[in-house]
Order: sequence, then C-alpha cells, then structure tokens
Amino acid sequence: QVQLVESGGGSVQAGGSLRLSCASFGYTYITYCMGWFRQAPGKEREGVATIYTIGGSTYYADSVKGRFTISQDNTKNTLYLQMNSLKPEDTAMYYCAASSSVYCNSALRTGGFGSYNTYWGQGTQVTVSS
Repeated sequence: QVQLVESGGGSVQAGGSLRLSCASFGYTYITYCMGWFRQAPGKEREGVATIYTIGGSTYYADSVKGRFTISQDNTKNTLYLQMNSLKPEDTAMYYCAASSSVYCNSALRTGGFGSYNTYWGQGTQVTVSS
C-alpha cells in the first residue's frame, strides 16, 4: 500500500525555522516529481517547492525562494523541506506529493499535477505567529 507520511510541522514564531519530512513507500508506479504544497484556510492549494527525482532539479514558488530548501534522500525514501525565516503568511497545512508527471515547474503554478497519477500525504500543520 502506498503511503506518504509527513512530519515536522508545528508552531513557531516569525523568523524561526522548521524542517518537514515526508517518508514514502509502496509506490506502484514511477514517480518523477515530488513536491510540497500548502493550503491555508479559505485559499486554494498552492505549490511551494518541487524536485525532479532524476537529477534533482528543484523549483520554488517566488514567495519562498531564498528561504525554503527542498531535498531528497533516496536511501531513506524521504523528502524534506527546510523552512527558514518563516513568516505568518507561511501558515498553512503542508502536503507532500509524489507524481508520475515530469512537469515539476508547472505544478507550482497550478497547485498540483493535473490528471497524472499522484500520491498525497495527509498533511502537517505549520503555524507561524508574529
């Protein structure tokens, strides 16, 4: 059974840091693109950062460039999101995703992978207070 399990969320003051982890296992198809997405109450889901699993090319939303870093550890089947200099507007539920899509960059703009096979985690809450 495929599972994506996120951890590392929590509450932090503005300027603080958090590191999200996403452990994955049980894939039934090849996943070329993994990423982090977030959704705040009353807002649509948005892309935060994605990574092409073959080669490691990374892509970031403009709002997090220079503050967040996405990385993967293939030996542990784990995806990470290091979040520094957090702002109150970063408050949201953060979701990990793994997709058969190769369009990692466009997934940031659309907030997902369209009709491509995609696994989603259950989400982890990040709350940043001012």
